[in-house]
Amino acid sequence: MQQIDRTTLLLDESICRANIRRMATKAKQSGARFRPHFKTHQSLKIGEWFREEGVEAITVSSVAMAEYFSALWRDITIAIPLNVLEIPRINQIDPACKINVCVMSTNALSRLQTELQREVGVWIKIDVGYHRTGLQPGDDEIRRIVEWLGAHGQASKMRLLGFLAHAGQSYAATSADAIRAIDAEARSILENVREQHADAVDDLHISLGDTPSCSIVDNFQGVDELRPGNFVFYDLMQYTSGVCRLIDIALAMACPVIARHSDKLVVHGGSAHFSKDCIRGNDRDDCYGWVVDKRSSDITHGWNAADTELRLTSLSQEHGTITGPNEQLDRYDIGDYVLVLPVHSCLTGCSMKVYRTLTGEYLDHL
Repeated sequence: MQQIDRTTLLLDESICRANIRRMATKAKQSGARFRPHFKTHQSLKIGEWFREEGVEAITVSSVAMAEYFSALWRDITIAIPLNVLEIPRINQIDPACKINVCVMSTNALSRLQTELQREVGVWIKIDVGYHRTGLQPGDDEIRRIVEWLGAHGQASKMRLLGFLAHAGQSYAATSADAIRAIDAEARSILENVREQHADAVDDLHISLGDTPSCSIVDNFQGVDELRPGNFVFYDLMQYTSGVCRLIDIALAMACPVIARHSDKLVVHGGSAHFSKDCIRGNDRDDCYGWVVDKRSSDITHGWNAADTELRLTSLSQEHGTITGPNEQLDRYDIGDYVLVLPVHSCLTGCSMKVYRTLTGEYLDHL
């Protein structure tokens, strides 16, 4: 197998598959449909591993992603507010693929009515406390959208599905109890919205799902479908929040050591590879990744679950600086590589655009 000679994003397939299987089983036991978010991995090959666990419908975060995955998938929700400028591209997606979009205004519906040439399902995006976007639960625009679709939906190729939300505030939670509270509040908000509009449209569904809640919570009563995404790889953000175990993190960046100083290593691995997301330090520096021990010099054996005390503490575009105890720094020299667990696997995967498995196979990325 070709040796590592450059910054390489490694994927432990066995960990990844176990994460997929565990979440798919949990969704099935809860009675909710599992519609995983594919924005984390963005890979047709990894998508096949979901299909092996019985997944039939997926979530994406862009029209480009919907185009890419429509080659193999036939039920896709684009879980970002509709960009009306891309309606012509939505029209061009294989008509055999069911497409669902998110709206927050009757203006968006009017554009769809004028320009849409295919059938779509419509979710109304609700803000359940993240405050990134979405309609407030009491906003009159919700009623206007419901009534508009009731009056025009069938003729305009649009069908109202229900209410969709992302409780992204769970990523900042610091305990399992806080995550459970966020999830309970989000479900309560959506259930109230559904009840308020049940007289206008029958069979309105609730779509919810973030990795912290879906990993911690066991009972999703009232939720019709779950849409977590980050769980496929997990990362240090999830680990330090208590959402996953260190052994659940499926990605590690192999970074060649390009300089050795008395108090640090310099590696080829910077913000171009990891992004700038970091874990804020208290009694120590902010860190952009944790170094883990290789199980052996042969990368096919992966990495140990226990982390070292070495941290990736600063980044420029291509360079990274690793600091920690001298006795651990002394294990490395120029020509070696370190394995670094990423803080945010979604952005790391998107930065690298390719995965290398421990057996040397390279997996596609959009």
